[in-house]
Amino acid sequence: MTAGVQTIIYPVKDRDRAKALFTALLGVEPYVNEPYYVGVKAGGQDVGLDPNGHAQGLTGPVPYWHVTDLRERLAGLLEAGAEVVQDVRDVGNGRLIASVRDADGNLIGLLQDPAA
Repeated sequence: MTAGVQTIIYPVKDRDRAKALFTALLGVEPYVNEPYYVGVKAGGQDVGLDPNGHAQGLTGPVPYWHVTDLRERLAGLLEAGAEVVQDVRDVGNGRLIASVRDADGNLIGLLQDPAA
């Protein structure tokens, strides 16, 4: 059901500065370089830089668990006591994301890619 954590999103205040830092860290150029999002892939890991993340309630990096049924998994997390930080939304081309906070304040992201 869950493929694991393959994506980490960092809320950033200075998109260009963060892009330079992660490009230097990972040694590759971004595959997405838009004003609203920068994406860098290296070694099977997808790192996203979100300049709107702080405004959406993100307080630090969020690991995104890739799941096959985001709504079902989200419902299970809510039943287990999690609280919604970011409700389900399509971030483009059918890719869905959502995030919750556990009882200890940790952020947990869910990501569902469109069916192939």
